[in-house]
Amino acid sequence: MTDGIESHLSAMEKGNLSLSISTNPKIHLAQKFLAELIGTYCVIFAGCGSVAVNKLYGGTVTFPGVCVTWGLIVMAMIYTVGHVSGAHFNPAVTITLSLLGLCPFKEVAFYILSQLLGSILASGTLALIMNVTPDGFFGTTPAGSTVQSFVVEIVITFILMFVISGASNDDRAIKKHGGIVVGMTIMLNVFVGGPISGASMNPARSLGPAIVLLKFKGIWAYIFGPIIGAVIGGFVYKLLKPTNKSFSDIKKINRLSFRS
Repeated sequence: MTDGIESHLSAMEKGNLSLSISTNPKIHLAQKFLAELIGTYCVIFAGCGSVAVNKLYGGTVTFPGVCVTWGLIVMAMIYTVGHVSGAHFNPAVTITLSLLGLCPFKEVAFYILSQLLGSILASGTLALIMNVTPDGFFGTTPAGSTVQSFVVEIVITFILMFVISGASNDDRAIKKHGGIVVGMTIMLNVFVGGPISGASMNPARSLGPAIVLLKFKGIWAYIFGPIIGAVIGGFVYKLLKPTNKSFSDIKKINRLSFRS
């Protein structure tokens, strides 16, 4: 035992402790798949469940209650499995992160599959435990024109991805508050976009109920709108991040200041 302690102390003295103790155990792809599946299941079950209950039981949840439910469940799942999979729960987020180099391309298909499966299973569970009528549909359909909903989905998903990029993906951010900020953003987006498009912001959120209940009205707007909005939001935030050029400029200024 003392030999082990001495070896660790020796490693610390040499600055090689990271070689003797693994501080970043590897997370397997299967674990990420399971985290995304369960996380998405919980998000859709709670969020869509609040929509279904509100429609089927005389507005008992209320519209503000639905908005708060979406924000709270996303926040809870971010803190529950964010350290396992990154807590995407959304194909639009996964695609954007992959384009930004923050998610390996080889994992994208697995992430999207797990998210869709989680949404379908949650929607199936809700359909089984509730007497879902056409009026109680808990998916997303345009309240007005499909084009209007398409534009709204682009805008609110842009806001969501812009916030995710700043609060969770920027090394300069206070990441422990990321889940709260993202949850609040979703809640606010549902307040604004809910009456118009249903405020999906997530292709999986719309496809799950649509597949289970076979209601595909305007579904293209809920697939492409969030993807377009998320990609724009992620790349616009990238403009705010420091680049290698900016760092080299700072070094040059410091050298000039030192010489003077």
